Amino acid sequence: MDGFLGRYRNLSVLVIVIMAQLVLLAVQVKNNQDVRLIRVWAVTAITPLARVLEGVRANTFGLAGEYWQLLEIRTQNRAMKSDLDRFKLENQYLKEELATAKRVEAMAAFVQRNPNKTIGARIIGAGAGMNSKVVFIDRGSTAGVLKGMPVITPDGIVGKVTASYPTGSQVMLITDPTFACGVVSDKTRVHGTARGQGNNQLLVDYVQNEQVVEVGEIFYTSGDDRIFPKGLPVGPIRVARQGKLFKEIYIAPGAFEKGLEEVLVVMDGVHQQIPDPSQMANVGPEAKALTPPPSDTAALPLDTAPQQKSNQKFSTEADRLRDRYKSIGEQQGVSYGNGGKLANFNTPLVPKDATPKASPAAPSTTPAPAAPPVGSPGAAATIPPKVIPQ
Repeated sequence: MDGFLGRYRNLSVLVIVIMAQLVLLAVQVKNNQDVRLIRVWAVTAITPLARVLEGVRANTFGLAGEYWQLLEIRTQNRAMKSDLDRFKLENQYLKEELATAKRVEAMAAFVQRNPNKTIGARIIGAGAGMNSKVVFIDRGSTAGVLKGMPVITPDGIVGKVTASYPTGSQVMLITDPTFACGVVSDKTRVHGTARGQGNNQLLVDYVQNEQVVEVGEIFYTSGDDRIFPKGLPVGPIRVARQGKLFKEIYIAPGAFEKGLEEVLVVMDGVHQQIPDPSQMANVGPEAKALTPPPSDTAALPLDTAPQQKSNQKFSTEADRLRDRYKSIGEQQGVSYGNGGKLANFNTPLVPKDATPKASPAAPSTTPAPAAPPVGSPGAAATIPPKVIPQ
């Protein structure tokens, strides 16, 4: 440095003097905005360096601050997620408790208005078989539960007890393929046998194709099986169609729609009246209904009047034909099954209120009067009666 200054001393002094002059001029001279040039030069020279330093500081300390904020937010998020899971569990528990309370309330109301003597039970297990339709309840022989007792809910029948143990019982569900019970519909009073199919439907067997049932009609227990009391609901009809020998009627068990948890074991059953749908209709006091039309049987032809009456009583063609033959026999005084004469089935039927025809006079057993002497005035007009041998 000393050698450089010594060699270029004059030039160095000149440069220093010129720079000093420029600084003095910059201090004294102002621009159009009344700002000294020295300030303009200083700001212009320092601004890029300040921008670089500020960028480095922001990116360094800003990233660090954001990192710590993210850590805090993540901690809060975990806490909120844990609280949300806890609230969900509590909400689900409260929903279950509310549903249980509603079921117990409905079951208590059902027990109060139902004449059957029942005992409450809870389902605690299910059968282990693949096709098993068996459940276990927490009531057994110590509570008075015996084999063969029916198990029901307010919505319908569930099954029957197949085995009773001291602290529990085994119940066969109505969906089991080996289960069957007698049923009757509420509208048309059609009788049949409900059989389990191993799924969520029951098949009502032994219903003639000529019998009429409607989709939505409810089947009730008929009491014919000597297990379920009469009048307990089984379920509504979902499918009703013609079959080869009998109708194919499928019903949905009403007890399984809301799930099975609490059930009732019928200790002493009482037969009930099956409700009539026509009496259950909601008709207000201001409603008005017409009286039924008069019977038009008398206005029908003679051959069709008995058939009209027969159609109201029977449902098959064979029954109507038998009723017609029976009416013809009664009209002609023929008694079937006694080996007597046969009736003339080509004779038209006569209504019972019609005037009966005069029957032929029975043969008289009174002795005939003595014939007058030949040649008397009444001899030619008197003819001795012909006696028909008995």
